[in-house]
Amino acid sequence: MNDDPFDDLLRGVRADGALIDLTALTAADAPQLGKGASLTLCAPLRGAGRVAGRELAEGEAAIVLGPEPFAASGEMVLLAGQYRMRGEVPRRLLRVLPRMLVVPDDHNCASMRDYIEVHVARGRPGRQIVLDRLLDWLLVCTLRDWFDRPEADPPAWYLALADDVVGPALRAMHRAPDRPWTLAALAAEAGVSRTTLARRFPELVGESPLAYLTGWRMTLAADQLVDDPEATLAAVARGVGYADPFGFSAAFKRVRGMSPSEHRAAAAGTR
Repeated sequence: MNDDPFDDLLRGVRADGALIDLTALTAADAPQLGKGASLTLCAPLRGAGRVAGRELAEGEAAIVLGPEPFAASGEMVLLAGQYRMRGEVPRRLLRVLPRMLVVPDDHNCASMRDYIEVHVARGRPGRQIVLDRLLDWLLVCTLRDWFDRPEADPPAWYLALADDVVGPALRAMHRAPDRPWTLAALAAEAGVSRTTLARRFPELVGESPLAYLTGWRMTLAADQLVDDPEATLAAVARGVGYADPFGFSAAFKRVRGMSPSEHRAAAAGTR
């Protein structure tokens, strides 16, 4: 397991068929992007234009939440990729993002934009997979830079990662959610007393350490129940730190409002 909650939210998120238009876009041929996607990443490699009704300059990157389509037009070479995210883990990310966010080019990444355009234009073998992975890299960088901007509203746990007391406890829970964590064990990871952790954690995260742990475990379990239909309830329970499947089922229903079997059946009906 990762020990970073941010990494956990993006694990498994992959572009599939990134698009690049090497001709200047105009209002007349403005493409519709984002239809049916969870989010779409747009980055002008050259030039500027409008994306989802907002001006976007060369070097900036925008993320637009779906699934509604939006237009892109202007004198620009546009790199765009759509992401379809399924599962409870990525939904934790989507819930804290605005409909559209724009991150300026604070790092002067002209050389990277040139690299992308040149290598894609050459049509070399592996063109699409290279483009998709470069887009994944750009997505992660854009989200990380956005959360660090003053106009962003990052989740409490993201800000708490930088705290000397809460950060180590959060990372420990994400690194090994199946461990039989106690408040004392989490406090030991942070090198503080139980009283200090019990006071500091709710101040920054908004809930107690063990309440956060239970919520994260149930999020992981919800995805495993759907992603692995053959997994037994006992196996899913063990994977998130419950030796007793009955105790796991009770916790799952308390947190998510339905039993594990009901969740699995509901997800199967929507696929």
